Amino acid sequence: MEGAAGGGKGLDRPPGQALEAGQTVTNARNAQWPKTAEPAIATPTQRPSSQRGRRSGFGTGDRRRRPESWGRRLPLLPGLLYVVVVTQVPFLFTVYYSFQHWILTVPYNRHFAGFANYRELFSNPLFLGALRVTVELTVLTVAIAAIVGLLLALLLDRKFIGRSVVRTLVITPFLIVPAASGQVWKNLMLDPTFGLANWLLEPFGIHHVAWTSAYPLGSVVAVQVWEWTPFMTLIMLAGLQAQPEDVNEAARVDGASSWSIFWELTLPSLRPYIELGVLLGAIYVVTDFAIVDTLTAGGPGTATQNIPYYLFSLITNGGNVGQASAIGVVTVAITLIVATVTLRLIANVFRLEPAKS
Repeated sequence: MEGAAGGGKGLDRPPGQALEAGQTVTNARNAQWPKTAEPAIATPTQRPSSQRGRRSGFGTGDRRRRPESWGRRLPLLPGLLYVVVVTQVPFLFTVYYSFQHWILTVPYNRHFAGFANYRELFSNPLFLGALRVTVELTVLTVAIAAIVGLLLALLLDRKFIGRSVVRTLVITPFLIVPAASGQVWKNLMLDPTFGLANWLLEPFGIHHVAWTSAYPLGSVVAVQVWEWTPFMTLIMLAGLQAQPEDVNEAARVDGASSWSIFWELTLPSLRPYIELGVLLGAIYVVTDFAIVDTLTAGGPGTATQNIPYYLFSLITNGGNVGQASAIGVVTVAITLIVATVTLRLIANVFRLEPAKS
């Protein structure tokens, strides 16, 4: 009987060997092939106290690391408090004032106005005109500066005598204070009588042109492009120097022309850097006040009055604190949207895969 049962399941004993008394087939199999020892799994109650402490956050290791982490963060606390006091506290006051009807010339009529300042703001033709001028200045300045910066970066990426000197001269306009740049261009370059621009164009029959009056928007764009082109050049030059040279060499060996290498290899790899320069430049140009103030003072009329200058004139001439604060909040909101996109783009630039570079 046992032999038949054993033959049905495959005997675990050599043929002809009989089972001992009281031994079943399963017991015989276990005796011949003992089970392998299973790894012991520690239950929560059996886990060492050090591991339980690390899991729950009350271990001795965390107690030791806690003073060390605070020791590293403590020197940053004064700087953090300074940033909060200088930036966030004034912004909170600006938000509060934007919901107030407060005109400095009529101080006794100050009261809570709700969203009235924002509704009046978006129905005000002066604000809409300033918004249009801001968009035009930003688009023209950033586009021209990006193109010229790309061309200069391609030039400075080549090896030639005096390249370091040329790089220094190209970067210089970016280091000049914007208010000083506006004064230099207004009095030395674009002056209708003694300006250098009219002197250079005199052989072509152009005499005594009042550039800031006849072409106010173009004058502001020219100065902003002169100031922001070095910034674009630096970013794109960094992108060019990060490219692997062996890829371009392989393309030249395969017979690719210089234009094909630029269009198919260089420009696609520069795309993150171009986007980064455009977005950062747009953030700064949107809030540009000094050049508009020193060059044209928003004129003639309101031809070059952008949002920062309109805010300045609103608070200095009319004393309307409520509407000026609403303009500041709207400008900050637009800037934050652009800055968020910029920060994500910066992260993508520094996480580029080797295949994309």
